[in-house]
Amino acid sequence: MALAQEDLIQIQKLIDQSIAARPEVVNANVRYELELRERIVRVEEELKHQRELMMQGFEMTQKRFEQVDKRFEEMRSDMNNRFEQVDKRFEQVDKRFEQVDKRFEEVDKRFEQMDKHLTAITRRMDRFMFWSLGLTVSAVIAIVKLT
Repeated sequence: MALAQEDLIQIQKLIDQSIAARPEVVNANVRYELELRERIVRVEEELKHQRELMMQGFEMTQKRFEQVDKRFEEMRSDMNNRFEQVDKRFEQVDKRFEQVDKRFEEVDKRFEQMDKHLTAITRRMDRFMFWSLGLTVSAVIAIVKLT
């Protein structure tokens, strides 16, 4: 990459200013000016090289960011799949809990029926005991009167 036109203009202005600031010694400074120009050319080439290296670094960084973005997308899709699987498992667990709730309701109904049956049996036993006591007392009274 070549230097930008603005950079070249600015470098030329700096050269002109430095030349204008010195008194001219034509023959003595020719060799020095040539050395300066060679140095300027080397600096320009080095700047060009540095700019190219920077652009390569930026391109490599951009590629790396793209790779990282791909990895994040893969991770995100994997996590979404896992969450979907977990949601399915929770739905299955919810169904099982509903089934267990139904079973408990059935057991509650059976206990209510058993409670009714036991209440009926208790009533029968109470009546039997009452009648048995009554018959026993009547028999004792009848035996006592006959004797």
